[in-house]
Amino acid sequence: MKTHLGRRPFSAMELHTLYNGYIYGDVKVMREQPKHWHFWLPLISYYSGAYSDEIGYLTLDDLIFKQNILCFSFHTHGKIKPRLVPVHKVLINYGLNEYIAFIKSQNQHRLMFDLPAKTGRYSEKVRIWFSGEGERAGYLQKCDIPNVDQLGMKTAISSLRLNFEQQVRIHALQANSKDAFNYLMGFNEYSHNEFNNVLLLNNVIQKIRVINSHLHWQRFITRESH
Repeated sequence: MKTHLGRRPFSAMELHTLYNGYIYGDVKVMREQPKHWHFWLPLISYYSGAYSDEIGYLTLDDLIFKQNILCFSFHTHGKIKPRLVPVHKVLINYGLNEYIAFIKSQNQHRLMFDLPAKTGRYSEKVRIWFSGEGERAGYLQKCDIPNVDQLGMKTAISSLRLNFEQQVRIHALQANSKDAFNYLMGFNEYSHNEFNNVLLLNNVIQKIRVINSHLHWQRFITRESH
């Protein structure tokens, strides 16, 4: 009988481990070939609920101000709806503005400019780096987190969207707005194309729990070799 591998969110301890791993430390691992997206994509995924393909497609034009609030504009995933997701303030603390200035200095346009597409999709490269493939260990394995737990439940980069969903569901319902939850998740249950109260969306997003407040992109690019 074929075992069905359901996805699950990361536990609080696993999130702590992920965001205190070598990518977010001070020392590179042996033979590591660090890319800027290794630092940013797992963070944006956790704080925005976006799929890795959506993050891979983000350009500078997709960072927009709406009602004086900086937002990601996600609009490249066929299964879920386009949506504006306010940028969590901790991403600014992590050096997002400095990184954007760096992108511009390199005459690049995509936020994840050093993430190549494989067979037309960005998610394939992300999956291999994060979860491994064959004998190749991924970031999960290097953090001693199994791909499949004892109950047969699977963790992957998309598990971060489940962590986002858990928290946004609570905070949106506390704000008495199921519409905010459905909109931020890109669900069809929200029938309109826009959400007029960006301030409400921002209040929900800013309540997402900060996993590691000591991270910074400059620290990532100045890590010492092993």
